[in-house]
Parts: sequence; C-alpha cells; structure tokens
Amino acid sequence: MKSVGVLEQLPSDIVKEVLSKSTVFRNEGPLSLEYIPLRLPNREDKLAFLVQLFRFVLEKPCSMSQRVLITGDVGTGKTVLSQRFGLDITKAAKNRKINLHYVHVNCRENKGSLFLIMKRTIEKLSPEFPKRGFAPEELLQVLMDLLDHQNAHLILALDELESLIQTEGSTPIYTLTRIQEERPGAPMRLSLICILRDPAYLEKLDLSTIGTLQRNFVRLEKYSADQLQPILSDRVELAFKDGAMPEETVAFIADVAGSSGDARHAIELLWRAGKYADSESSRVVSAEHVRKAIASVYPAMRTDYIAALSVHEKLLLLALSRLLIERDTAYVNMGEVEREYHAACDEFNEKPRHHTQLWKYVRALSSIGVVSAQKSGEGMRGRTTLLGFAQVPASAMQASLEAALEPVRKAQRRYR
Repeated sequence: MKSVGVLEQLPSDIVKEVLSKSTVFRNEGPLSLEYIPLRLPNREDKLAFLVQLFRFVLEKPCSMSQRVLITGDVGTGKTVLSQRFGLDITKAAKNRKINLHYVHVNCRENKGSLFLIMKRTIEKLSPEFPKRGFAPEELLQVLMDLLDHQNAHLILALDELESLIQTEGSTPIYTLTRIQEERPGAPMRLSLICILRDPAYLEKLDLSTIGTLQRNFVRLEKYSADQLQPILSDRVELAFKDGAMPEETVAFIADVAGSSGDARHAIELLWRAGKYADSESSRVVSAEHVRKAIASVYPAMRTDYIAALSVHEKLLLLALSRLLIERDTAYVNMGEVEREYHAACDEFNEKPRHHTQLWKYVRALSSIGVVSAQKSGEGMRGRTTLLGFAQVPASAMQASLEAALEPVRKAQRRYR
C-alpha cells in the first residue's frame, strides 16, 4: 500500500484544526453582498416611494407602464433597495392573485449586451425557451408575447446600466422604452427600473427617454456614520453570537466606513473583523480586530467599485498611479496628472475630458477617500493641487485599473 506523506495529510489536518475552534459567527450569510435584509434603515422613504410609483400594478394591473431611475454612489444601497422592493411587490401581488414578475439583471455581468439581457430575462420566465436563433429585438418581442400568454406584468430591473449604454449606446434603452408604442391598445406589460451610479451616462440617450427616466428619479445619498450604525446592528444580530460584537466595535466600524458612506465596505469590515477574531480564538471582536480588517482591505480596490467608475475616472486614476510609481513620491501635481491623463486617453483612443470635468472627478474621488488632494506648500513654485493615494498602493491601483480598462482596449482594436 502506498504511504501517505505528511504534506498530503496537511490540508485535512488544517481543516480539522480550524473547525475545532470556536467562532464568533452564528450565520455568515447576512454578511454576504447578495443578502437582502428585511429592513432597510434610512431607506424606508425611498422604498415607500417605489411602492407608490408601482401601486397601479396592484390596483389596476397592465393599465400603464412605469420607468424609474435609481442613482447613487457605490455602497449607497441601490441594488438592495430595488431587490427588496421586488420581493415585497411580488409578494403583495401574489396575495391579490395578480401575475407579476420582478426580474433583476446585472448589465455588466451580461457583458453590456441587450441580447444576453433579454435571454436571461426570458429564461427566468420560461426556462425551457430555446437559447439560440434570435436577434435582440426578436427576443424583446418574444418576451412581450410570453407576458401576453401568461397575462402577466414584468418589472425589469437593469442594474449597472452604464455597461449597457457604454457597450451598445442609446439604442437598447430606446427600444425597451418604446416597445409599448408598437402595441397600441394592448395591455401595458413591461416596466423598467434603471440602476446606475452616474446620471451623466444618460447624456448618451435621446432627450425624450432621458425625460421619462428623470421624471421618476430616486437619488441615494452616501450614508453617514450614524446611518450606517443601525444597518450594521441589524447584521450583527443575525450574523454574530450574543456578545461577540460589542456596540463600541460596531460604532468604530461605522465611524471608519462613514468617511466613504459605503455600506458594502462597512459590512465587509464587519465580516473581516470577525474572521480576525476567529483566527485568534477570541470570543469577542475588538477594535484591534477592526484595525487589522481595515489594513487588509482597500475599499477603492474592490472589483465592484472599480467597475462602477466611468472610463475617464479610470483613466485619470491610471495616470495618477503611473506618475506616483515613476516618480516614487507621495504626491504629484495636478498639471502633471492632467498631461499623463491625456497620454492615457491617446493610448485607449478616448477623447480627453476638459479640465473642469477632471476637477469634478478629483473632487468626487477625494470626497470618498480614494484620492488624497492638498494644496502645495512652501518651497514649491506657484500654487497647485497635489494628488496622491492615501489608502492604497499605487502599484495595486495601476494593476486593477489596467485590468478593468482591458475591455476598452479590445473594443478599440475591433473598430480599427
């Protein structure tokens, strides 16, 4: 019989050792990004407004079609607000014996393709539907026929709409918002919830579509530390054992994440701090565990944050990271960054934004702690703004941005 070496036994020994230790967690599920809480602290008014906008679905189904725009920075609760609304409205419809579907589709995960979005939507309603042989516009017509056949109304939530607009322009949104006009006299069966970070992307749409979306506008502001605390307290009650996460530790996390107003970052710190406590066999999560969690994660480096940035925000940050590495300094001045940004635009075949727009990017990125901006001091010629990174290595930022911008580079190659 073949002998089993020490190295071959090691992984199972480690697993046994870890599982034998106590944990501060009761259930880690409520700390996942996919979790949809029953309560949305400081978002109840927005949820109520959505219900008001869609109350016709419960009172007079298919009597009209609604379009709603939800915007806000990363971590302000756009996705969870829409998903919580979807669960609540479909449950209310079911109690009234109304055939209502809510389908949530992430445009970025579907490569910004209307075809893939329509395919995913139809599969939710009819899993046996054939997966090939249709153009995007044909799939939309198939969707409407399917809703007619089921006598149903669909609320379609398009998350990270930026990806769809960036990839295919205004045509998909125009097509989705005009489909009912091609069915005069027929029941209104399709409503839209469009979710995106920056409303500036809407400038690529036709004016009538913009007007329709902005008429029903839900803007989510960043959370303050005080607003984050009840969100974290709810998750602690569900995820941690009694007494494992003291109130002062929760308050500390809320204060840290309050600087960016990002609930996702706050919840991630909550989970990571618990993991550090477990690694030390501690029954209580302390402030030191939180500090270790902070040191282990850069909020600006999260995949969802990088993806949510516009192309030109990415190019500006790429220019800054390259300069900081090249100069090996803590800061570089705004003029140098702007010149490097123009070079990056040439590299990716993008038309540079004007100086005023770049300043808006800098202010926005500075307000959430991604970029550190300060006025130059004595010993420097003239007055200028110095830019750097306060919370993330420039090399890590550069690598993440270049990976995120690769699809832009590939798209430009296809059109040359």
